[in-house]
Amino acid sequence: MTPPQRQRRHPRSQPSAAPPAPGAPPQEGEKKNPERLYVIGGGDADGERAELDLVTLIVARADDPPASATPEQAAVLRLCSAPLSVAELSAYLSLPFSVVTVLLTELLTTGLVHARAPIVRQKVADRSLLEAVMHGLQRL
Repeated sequence: MTPPQRQRRHPRSQPSAAPPAPGAPPQEGEKKNPERLYVIGGGDADGERAELDLVTLIVARADDPPASATPEQAAVLRLCSAPLSVAELSAYLSLPFSVVTVLLTELLTTGLVHARAPIVRQKVADRSLLEAVMHGLQRL
């Protein structure tokens, strides 16, 4: 058994690091600026959002983002060339779900993306399929 390590109550003063450049991505452990999230979301003045779940699939309708698109919207359009869930978009963009839903609402209203419900499998398999599998296995 190793003895516990003593920790200082007041760490030695370390030289302060230079402040990060404006617009630079936050370092690990730093909190993001909430004002930036407000600007990305466009303020969300009317408060109306599309009905999106974490598993709603988003597909881009255009190959290239329009010139008027913000960098975040352009990133969403590039990522959604193949169907992606809202949760995946949130993770890839490192943005909270609420901000991604605001971005997607804007893109849905302009018709640049299409949202569709995920494909849900049946709870019980089709009886004819199960019988076909059973007969196939019996022939082996």
